[in-house]
Amino acid sequence: MTSIDPTAVFEERRRHLFGLAYRILGSRADAEDAVQDVFIKWLAADHASIATPAAWLTTLCTRHCIDMLRDAQRSRVDYVGTWLPEPIQTRTDETPETHALLASSLSMAFLLLLERLTPKERAAYLLHEIFETPYPDIAEMLDMEEAACRKLVSRASVNIAQGKVRHVTPPKVQDDLLSAFREAITAGSTEALAGLLSDDIAVCADSGGKVSSIEGVFQGKGSVLTLIATQLARYWAAYEWLPCEINGGRAIQLRANDGEIAAAITFAYNDEGKATNIYIMRNPDKLDGLAFGPEALA
Repeated sequence: MTSIDPTAVFEERRRHLFGLAYRILGSRADAEDAVQDVFIKWLAADHASIATPAAWLTTLCTRHCIDMLRDAQRSRVDYVGTWLPEPIQTRTDETPETHALLASSLSMAFLLLLERLTPKERAAYLLHEIFETPYPDIAEMLDMEEAACRKLVSRASVNIAQGKVRHVTPPKVQDDLLSAFREAITAGSTEALAGLLSDDIAVCADSGGKVSSIEGVFQGKGSVLTLIATQLARYWAAYEWLPCEINGGRAIQLRANDGEIAAAITFAYNDEGKATNIYIMRNPDKLDGLAFGPEALA
């Protein structure tokens, strides 16, 4: 390949690479680092010898992210409290169908389910099921036999299907929940919210041990409603509420008077539209990225 603008070629693929890296790593900061590392190696590459830049970049990004994920998993052994993926504000300029597909592969519930997979299972599943990469290409990217790649995706698909997280909850259902959730926090009225929660609803928070937060997992409708009407109402009522889209779904940012993001709250739903999980991000290191505003992901 001759006479190309390496930077222009890379920028055409940046959105794709970032979307892949974020889903593999579950961290915006790590995904940005991975994409930047790929960019540096791309600039130093012999472009004339690369027949398909897009495949070359995806291969390098995938392998680099697999290595980073293995390191991250080892470090999470010492993580203080509950670990949650780093939230990211999202937007799409495309069709409702495209948005639905995006949302189903970015939700907190989906990213947490991916954590159960091995790094190669995770990469293979994402490449095939989300980015529609053919098996022969995945085999080359992962340096494996095609049959082995098919087994990776098959095992991963079973796990994902069992988790029932690849559905999209209608926006109105999500908006109704956010409205009832806010009413429970600000007015102490949980009646409307109770009807929108599953019986086994669970609440957890990621503080990284850096700020005060609830500890452990609160599970069961009664326990969760009590938590919301007491502890959360007491601590959150004074914050500014900013509805937004995080990881493809309706969410809430809580901001202090100085504009600092104090928390981000996201939700998971079952196929009946009832909320099954409330995820609270309090770790300030993972909240920093929300200040950049919405991100368009592939």
